[in-house]
Amino acid sequence: MSPHRTLVDPATLAEHLYDPHWVVVDCRHDLTKPEQGLADYAAGHLPGARFAHLDEHLSGPRTGRNGRHPLPEAGTLARLLGAWGIDRRSQVVAYDAQGGMYAARLWWLLRWLGHDAVALLDGGLPAWVAHDLPLSRDTPPITPRHFEAQPQACHLDADTLLATLERQFIVDARAPDRYRGENETLDPVGGHIPGARNRFFRDNLDADGRFKSAAQLRDEWQTLLNQRPPAEVVHQCGSGVTACHNALAMEIAGLGGSRLYPGSWSEWCADPARPVAQGAA
Repeated sequence: MSPHRTLVDPATLAEHLYDPHWVVVDCRHDLTKPEQGLADYAAGHLPGARFAHLDEHLSGPRTGRNGRHPLPEAGTLARLLGAWGIDRRSQVVAYDAQGGMYAARLWWLLRWLGHDAVALLDGGLPAWVAHDLPLSRDTPPITPRHFEAQPQACHLDADTLLATLERQFIVDARAPDRYRGENETLDPVGGHIPGARNRFFRDNLDADGRFKSAAQLRDEWQTLLNQRPPAEVVHQCGSGVTACHNALAMEIAGLGGSRLYPGSWSEWCADPARPVAQGAA
């Protein structure tokens, strides 16, 4: 059976829920209440699901200048994945209850470490519940495995981005008002990286919170890219989380090969020497 590399529907996941080679990870989170995700997990999660905390598991230590959710060190993340029972044979399925905005971070991190057999549960927990599928409050037994990290060159740092700014096609996944520099509540400076285009990550979803069809996403993204190849695209957002949602949407659309700027706006604006733009593009 071919691995799932982008999305899995609830019925397919239900068929494999007790397959030892399938690992489900709950990525629910609330940026304003960091403890809420674990509380929601304890109240009910997909049977067998592990819990991944955005700050503690899917991010590295913050220095005040490297963004709100810097990348974890590859070896540290690999050991954590192994502790969750993930190895090279595993089909990983990530989910949240926020349209994939946090689960996409785990999707990108696994691909960064060379693991392509990772997908999102399309529609997340709401879609699972809508199909009358079971939830559990039990902490699953886990058999640790060895996860071998093979980091890929799929991101770039702030210095590289600054030095090549005029040659990059940057896509900002934040809401349009934050992109313009309005209503900024998470970072100390409002605005965007000069030259960045805005593609709000929620525009990848339909009214039911599922990803739009591959054909529709391809049309929308090709219109935005205007003949630019996917390999020239650099995704960013506030802290390198919802930018992964846009990377996934491009992958669904058959436009793979884009890169991530993990530090994103929260790192960029921490250095007053870096240029800032405000208003519409």
